[in-house]
Amino acid sequence: MKYAIGIWLTFATWALGGTLDFKELSKEINAEADAMSTSAEFEFTNKTNKAITIKKCDPGCSCVAVRISDGKLRYEPGESGVISAKFDMTNFSGTVDKVIALFLDEDPVDKPSQVLKLKINIPVLVALEPKTLKWNLGASTTSQTIHIKVIEGQTIHVMNVKSSSEAFTLKLNTLEDGKLYDLIVTPNAMETPGIGVFRVETDCKIQKHRIQQAFGVVRKPTPAEMTNKP
Repeated sequence: MKYAIGIWLTFATWALGGTLDFKELSKEINAEADAMSTSAEFEFTNKTNKAITIKKCDPGCSCVAVRISDGKLRYEPGESGVISAKFDMTNFSGTVDKVIALFLDEDPVDKPSQVLKLKINIPVLVALEPKTLKWNLGASTTSQTIHIKVIEGQTIHVMNVKSSSEAFTLKLNTLEDGKLYDLIVTPNAMETPGIGVFRVETDCKIQKHRIQQAFGVVRKPTPAEMTNKP
């Protein structure tokens, strides 16, 4: 008797807690360097014994536009559909991870039934490492270096470097023209907090990759840094 009740409860939970069955819950896309956008499709089927309504599909970012089977939101048992996601790559490079939260008719507002994952690999033609330099208030004005490296097989020249703030001085060293550069950054004062945006202008033929940015900040040391201070 207990065994029969257990089977019934399992079936009831499955029948009442219906979710859509997706062929894939995650997608990985290798985008072209000059692409401005890329798209992915997530196919699904209602394999439960009741109708399911998609209440909301939230990409969590304005850079992702979502469309559901031309506006169809209710799916009877056995019906299939497609969630299409279009990602605007204009302001991105490198590996970008995005998630799409899928809320069905009975989901709480903060608990989606499913999460779809989208991973986009966008070629980095000009890499800056590190992207952010940090100095602690009151420390010495020691220079730090941002290494600029052009992707293998490309020749891209750094034409100019600029700082948004007079609190930092920049010096560009050419190690291999069109391939490797070092950007030497020196803070001019350490008594007050400050932040600078370092603009690296290149002759890259692809507009979206032509300008690269790095950052410098003078700030109070974190508690962890103070604890580990010799």
